[in-house]
Amino acid sequence: MAKVIITGGGVSGLSAGIYARLSGHEAVIYEAHGVPGGNLTGWDRGGYHIDNCVHWLTGTNEKTDSYRMWETLGALGAGVRRQPALYSVSDGDRRISLHRDVEKLRSEMKSISPRDGKEIDRLIGAIRAAQAFCGLDDAPKTTELRLLPYLFMSARDLSDRFSDPLLKTFISSFLSPGFGSIALIFVYANFCAGNADLPVGGSLATARRMAERFTSLGGTLHTGVRVLKICRDGHTARSVLTEHGEDGGDYFVIAADPSAAETLCGAPLPAALRRMGSNKKLMKFSSVHCAFACSAPLPFCGDEVVVDGDGCFTLREYSHEPGFAPEGRNVVQSIVFCGESDADEFIARAGSDAYKRAKQMIASRMYGRIVRKYPQLSGSLDLLDVWTPATYARFTGGTSGCYMSYAFGSGYIPHRIGCRIPGLDNVLLATQWQMPPGGLPTAALSGRIAAEQIDSMYRARRTRRIAAN
Repeated sequence: MAKVIITGGGVSGLSAGIYARLSGHEAVIYEAHGVPGGNLTGWDRGGYHIDNCVHWLTGTNEKTDSYRMWETLGALGAGVRRQPALYSVSDGDRRISLHRDVEKLRSEMKSISPRDGKEIDRLIGAIRAAQAFCGLDDAPKTTELRLLPYLFMSARDLSDRFSDPLLKTFISSFLSPGFGSIALIFVYANFCAGNADLPVGGSLATARRMAERFTSLGGTLHTGVRVLKICRDGHTARSVLTEHGEDGGDYFVIAADPSAAETLCGAPLPAALRRMGSNKKLMKFSSVHCAFACSAPLPFCGDEVVVDGDGCFTLREYSHEPGFAPEGRNVVQSIVFCGESDADEFIARAGSDAYKRAKQMIASRMYGRIVRKYPQLSGSLDLLDVWTPATYARFTGGTSGCYMSYAFGSGYIPHRIGCRIPGLDNVLLATQWQMPPGGLPTAALSGRIAAEQIDSMYRARRTRRIAAN
């Protein structure tokens, strides 16, 4: 049995720890914050709960490998909530939703714009082709060529193929318009295949279930303890130095922002990971959020994408989690995406009076935008919290406040970067940055792969020792 020390108790770190324990190894996680989960978290304000992370979780179809991974990790122990629609867009008189039933989506799109019928059929055909990878039994198995044209389109390019303004908005507003359209199609396909749903209890409850799974397997979880350094002897790491002392191990996993590899042990990142940072087809992004307590009945359900004179934002309500608000009330959250330069500006001003004023202005403007869209909510929204890319940077150390890795543009085919760190024999990476666009499934899979590789390395070393004797 080997001792595996994991720096970071987010989804990657918890996954690495759980799979290490399942392989029979001792596993110790050090998490700098008081709670595990990383970005998979939430917090309370004034009797309301704010959910930070999950808008949909890929891997909720019982027939997929991702579902089996989440089950192994304990994430879905309370079940999932299956929403009838992923998001909706309206232009006042008309409304369209991404329905779970893909034929209902086809019918609704055609009723809105019959003249776009051929383009609608092409899109639905691509969604059905993508469903072959999403666990749906009746998905076509030999129609991958339907996806090929979309590989070279952005979401904006795809929306431009439609003539109706509402359909254009529906397609271009859910993800950033510069995002590759193939990513949008796979989001649609997963949701329509029952493979993109909500874990019961929300983000924080899911993180707690994973942490409980790890400790129930005999893993050791230290929260509120920061790793300061990974101590090495040449190419071999020997221990971690924390705020409370030193802890020796056989293998080490860095389950944090990749920059931690250089900070903690002075080792360079894998060359392929460094190249991602200069790839013009990859974009860093973050977002600005406001949460409001709402005392009035809401005129929408689930996620609503709103397009107005100031741009685009998403509203989300939480009636599916009644424990998030007092009876008869609700939580409404707004999300506005921002690029890397805007995110870095928030981070540079964090903690200053200017930053505090900016947050107040954001809340005021967002209130005004919501009320312009839904006048019936005037006087019914009370601000609970505002958080920005600076919040994410402070909480997780994520570059540019990113809570996912890279958005990828048209023509980019995501691929996985290995977990080995050049020049180190027994230190591995487990991070969502190893495969765009990152997110929870990528993080969890990275942790699993790191643990499996450690087990393989340990067994190979043990076999060599036995042979030598």
